[in-house]
Amino acid sequence: MATPSTPADRPALSLLDLAPIRKGHTAGDALHRTVELAAHAERLGFHRYWLAEHHNMAPMASSANIILAGVVLGGTRSIRVGTGSLNLLNYAPLVVAEQAGTLDALHPGRFDLGLGRAPGADPSTTAAIRRGRPAQQEYAEQLAELLSYLHGTGRQVRAVPVEDADIPIHLLGSGIYSAALAARLGLPFVFAAHFAPARLQEAMDLYHSAFCPSPALSEPYAMVSVNAVLADDDREAARLFTSVQRRFLSTVRGRMRPLDPPVDDMHGLWTPDEAAAVKEQLGQSYVGTPATVRPQLEALVARTGAREVIFMSETYDQEARLRSYELIASLWSRVTPL
Repeated sequence: MATPSTPADRPALSLLDLAPIRKGHTAGDALHRTVELAAHAERLGFHRYWLAEHHNMAPMASSANIILAGVVLGGTRSIRVGTGSLNLLNYAPLVVAEQAGTLDALHPGRFDLGLGRAPGADPSTTAAIRRGRPAQQEYAEQLAELLSYLHGTGRQVRAVPVEDADIPIHLLGSGIYSAALAARLGLPFVFAAHFAPARLQEAMDLYHSAFCPSPALSEPYAMVSVNAVLADDDREAARLFTSVQRRFLSTVRGRMRPLDPPVDDMHGLWTPDEAAAVKEQLGQSYVGTPATVRPQLEALVARTGAREVIFMSETYDQEARLRSYELIASLWSRVTPL
């Protein structure tokens, strides 16, 4: 995997999709919106379409994200598609290798395997997924086993179809563990700042300072995911963003709900403590017109050294969502990314 020549202030632009389920709509509607959005993103020239994994969360239809990745690959021609992330401790590494190899065989050179170690679920759901396997099984050991299948090294059991596949591996996290592991292994690293921004700078600094070149990557390739809602004027963008604020408010209250329509004002919908908690979680959010958010994003890239910015734009209205990504695509010219 060659190191890209992306200038520090001109990162690649990608998307993160949780397949949000809107209030009054179905999971099927959400999944069809994903397929539509992926085709739209491809036309706009976005580099990569990431799909998240969550379980037992009513507002999100992306639980089987590697299956959904196959659907998105089948509905597009050029955009890269990745699991962002596939939560490795939920699966047998052999099965992950077989699934990734299948997607690569069907869509050569377009599938990226983004891996995380969080379960993407509450403890009861995690127990149901893992069925008695050790809840704290060592992530690094799981990853090493997976890599041995993908590389065809040191095992009597072979993952089929994987032979001759060159599937890029990315490690995703919201803290320093995955940053340190990605640096040690010489792999790309994604920080999940769209919901847990507190340790963003610490993780990015660690990743860059500790990075060890590898056959996969000769220098660090850092990515950061953020919330972004862009519109043709700042006031409308702020109004659309209230759907995101309402979703995070429901999380703070411990009862997640489908994506609500926007409101003109959040005043009266939350307490001061709730507003502060939501603001903390949404600390890496970019809302407004391109002119408003461009300097903010340029500062983020300069501060973190990100080579790729991954945008999650969740609006209740699909047309507003498509428009938001059109405006994101216009933020700066893109170069050939990783």
